[in-house]
Amino acid sequence: MKTYYAAKADVAVIGAGHAGIEAALACARMGCETIIFTTNLDAVGNMPCNPSIGGTGKGHLVFEIDALGGEMGYAADLATIQSRTLNLGKGPAVHSKRVQADRAFYRLYMKKTLENTPHLLVRQAEITEILFSCENGKKKVSGVVSALGARWDVRAVIICAGTFLRSRIITGEYVRESGPDSMLPATALSGCLEENGIKLMRFKTGTPPRIHSVSIDYSRLELQEGEKNITPFSVRTPAHFFDSVEQVPCHIAYTNEVTHEIIRSNLHLSPLFSGMIKGVGPRYCPSIEDKVVRFADKTRHQLFVEPCGSDTREMYLQGFSSSLPESVQTEMLHSIEGFEKAQIMRPAYAIEYDCADPTQLYPTLECKELEGLYGAGQFNGSSGYEEAACQGLVAGINAALKIKGEEPMILPRSSSYTGTLIDDLVTKGTEEPYRIMTSRSEYRLLLRQDNADERLTPIGHRVGLVSDERYAAFVGKMDRIHDEIERAEHTFFGPSETLSKILDENGLPSPASGISLAELLRRPALDYEKLTPLDSGRPALTEREMYSAQVALKYDGYIKRQLREVKRQSSLENRLIPEDMDYSSVKGLRTEAVQKLSRIRPVSIGAASRISGVSPADISVLLIYLSNP
Repeated sequence: MKTYYAAKADVAVIGAGHAGIEAALACARMGCETIIFTTNLDAVGNMPCNPSIGGTGKGHLVFEIDALGGEMGYAADLATIQSRTLNLGKGPAVHSKRVQADRAFYRLYMKKTLENTPHLLVRQAEITEILFSCENGKKKVSGVVSALGARWDVRAVIICAGTFLRSRIITGEYVRESGPDSMLPATALSGCLEENGIKLMRFKTGTPPRIHSVSIDYSRLELQEGEKNITPFSVRTPAHFFDSVEQVPCHIAYTNEVTHEIIRSNLHLSPLFSGMIKGVGPRYCPSIEDKVVRFADKTRHQLFVEPCGSDTREMYLQGFSSSLPESVQTEMLHSIEGFEKAQIMRPAYAIEYDCADPTQLYPTLECKELEGLYGAGQFNGSSGYEEAACQGLVAGINAALKIKGEEPMILPRSSSYTGTLIDDLVTKGTEEPYRIMTSRSEYRLLLRQDNADERLTPIGHRVGLVSDERYAAFVGKMDRIHDEIERAEHTFFGPSETLSKILDENGLPSPASGISLAELLRRPALDYEKLTPLDSGRPALTEREMYSAQVALKYDGYIKRQLREVKRQSSLENRLIPEDMDYSSVKGLRTEAVQKLSRIRPVSIGAASRISGVSPADISVLLIYLSNP
């Protein structure tokens, strides 16, 4: 097709889902002329799967996105129709906020935000080709071309294509080329990427049916209400914002043996088991037919009935993803207690799509062989809105920094779950849709939700996404927390009736002499609230400040131990490996290590040590070689 010149920009973002939004906003807010492309302007910020933000591990990512200056946390707060904090029965490291979000409100808010951001143009177009020039023997991004032949000259491209690349929808024997929610697929871009040396993989995900709310008998389901004291994702959200939010209830249902028998008797119709689906699906979010086969001993599986918004009757049946024929889906659904007369509004489906092998990327998310080309989100082999958004933010920041001639931002594992996620992808790769979990980090106690701003807001301010005013407020907060920790360590209480009463009520012995406030708070049964009658000199702190101080005091010993480990490991992370390192010339390296290191090209010894197939002995050889090249 003959092309024509359309315009010039610094950065082109392909895709306006959760990754694309953060990437485009970061670039534009950092002063780069940015254009974001989407095949459908009405689907900006769409939630094609579950209508929620956050969850175990994922909530940590949302707090981190906000701390760096991203948008997802604030949008999720505004769209909240129910909030819950998961894992409260466990330690603070795994406390994870999750909200039900009004799907339509979230989408409209994000579209409006993009439209009103300076230096950012929103354009409906399918990008079919990325153009490259050749400089010093290396390909470099020079432009993008749309399906209609328009050409934009750009200096960087960020691919945030979600599940649209050569995507196809599968329900039973019915198969068609389509993106999620029956939107148009992106069929041409994959070929362009392959022609330029990008290795693509084929992944699969799915979604459950949406049910008409009126057709559900809620009296036979378990009620699941929201929490009363809501902590916002974003520091931008006013403290009392949620006082006026009327939370919508969720419910819990269960499959049963009848449901499972229906599934087993129809497995021959399942594309998952017939071989029709070739893509690899997510391990931690399997379809209901996969769960019934894999966990044959289970007599029931839990399902969550979640509203898609405050102005819709659509209910999302989490845990009931399927690619079985619609007629079988209906039979399965009617076997569940409370769903005997349920009406399907949108049938479940599986979707296959192309994504890139993430080991082709640097930790900045720039492609190693194609300068100026970045990837983010499901294009990098991850799954989930939150995983996509944090990658989009990192890719956007790094694209803008490169254009401005500044040093890149690389987040180490010890800094964040965002850094952990990216490090896992670019050093280990993934053979299935990657999902963040708290168990993926060796520094869980350091990477809590409550201290995300302490870890990342200085970085957000340095790159220009956190304003001076917001940063000053952050510094004031940190000063108050540190002052409170200091006060607790140096505030002592002698034996008294008040102290004895508090300790006795909590099954604790009274001390023979004076005891510090810090020592009292370190006792598992005690917290600030219980010690209020004793601690009359406490300064005015917000709930978040008090919580952070309390966690720091309670887990002081464990935190110091993890910080020592971070310091030990940092020596390896700071030992950089030359980009043009010839591993085949390093005597003593095993053949497998040479192959893996040459393909992945880790930026540091620390990253090399996490590559599967690279042994501690190989690391020792590398260290000796780098010391005496």
